[in-house]
Amino acid sequence: MQTHAVCAMPKMHKTTKHCGSSLQRPKRWLPMPRLSIRRRLGQLPPKLLRLHSWKLLRPFAKAGLSPTSRVSKAMYSRAPTRLLSRLWGLLNEVCLPRWLRLPLLSIYVWAFSVNMSEAKEEDLNRYQNLGELFRRPLKAAARPIASHQVVSPCDGHILHSGRSRGSQIEQVKGLTYSLENFLGPQDWREPSNSNLPFLQQLGVRPASRLYHHVIYLAPGDYHRFHSPTDWSIHHRRHFPGTLLSVSPHVARWIPSLFCQNERVVLSGQWQFGFFSLTAVGAINVGSIRIYGDQELRTNQPRHVKGKYHDVSYTDLYGVGGLTLAKGDPLGEFNFGSTIVLIFEGPRHFHFQVKNGGRIHVGEALGTL
Repeated sequence: MQTHAVCAMPKMHKTTKHCGSSLQRPKRWLPMPRLSIRRRLGQLPPKLLRLHSWKLLRPFAKAGLSPTSRVSKAMYSRAPTRLLSRLWGLLNEVCLPRWLRLPLLSIYVWAFSVNMSEAKEEDLNRYQNLGELFRRPLKAAARPIASHQVVSPCDGHILHSGRSRGSQIEQVKGLTYSLENFLGPQDWREPSNSNLPFLQQLGVRPASRLYHHVIYLAPGDYHRFHSPTDWSIHHRRHFPGTLLSVSPHVARWIPSLFCQNERVVLSGQWQFGFFSLTAVGAINVGSIRIYGDQELRTNQPRHVKGKYHDVSYTDLYGVGGLTLAKGDPLGEFNFGSTIVLIFEGPRHFHFQVKNGGRIHVGEALGTL
């Protein structure tokens, strides 16, 4: 195990309908549609939504605090999001009295359009706290795994899919970030190759291409993530960092957002070469958990910017590392966050998903 942090990492251990009535309800009853909060707010009269056009923020704009100003970005970046996230994580684990579970959890289910019919346990009274609801397992048949070589590791919205441009990949359309900043130096592979171009450090062959796929998990989504392919994980790198929101709106606003946030990078190999999955933390994400890595601790009170912790899975699991089959459970988030896949593939690989679209665990990402 190699660590690049102020405190050393401890040695790891191996793990592993309602009955409908024939009478029509009176029109005075309010409907309860399965919509997200954003769409619910969109149903309000336009006069109540003038904030969207920033009319109510004109005094702040005159003072230089427009939503895109450097001052606004600096203020947001310095907000105590890590403290708030730890407090939120503690709150999520508070055991609710049984009489409060159904009314409180029902509000969350309604507000974020959670599909409880897919959950292995549909009865909200069986969830002791909000954290258990976030991390709920699904029924075995709820997420069939496609026969394609690479599938979606999680539920969510697709922020971006495509090819890398050299060692740059897109965060959202128009904003790119450096692979070297995101993954960190590859000194754990061959220290002597540290002066090579970054793609060569990753072992990407000239005849191949590097692809990336970014999925945003909203608060109402299924928060567990699975293995996207048959692969072996050789290395884990944990970057402590900020915990800014990773919603699409913020991702369009803050450059290199994913390089700033706390994240766990899993790197290894699949049949076509280099493959990595990165779980990116966000505000109110109390933890990132990797099932085969019980010593991983995220969202700690203190961290040093630019430092990271390395763990070799080949030392832990043997020469082959941690071997996973497509669809195997891999880890989980609290609340919502982002998964970034970066992988080497043949030139004839084509994504069959659209940016901005919805995707679920096990659905095909592309064709070979």
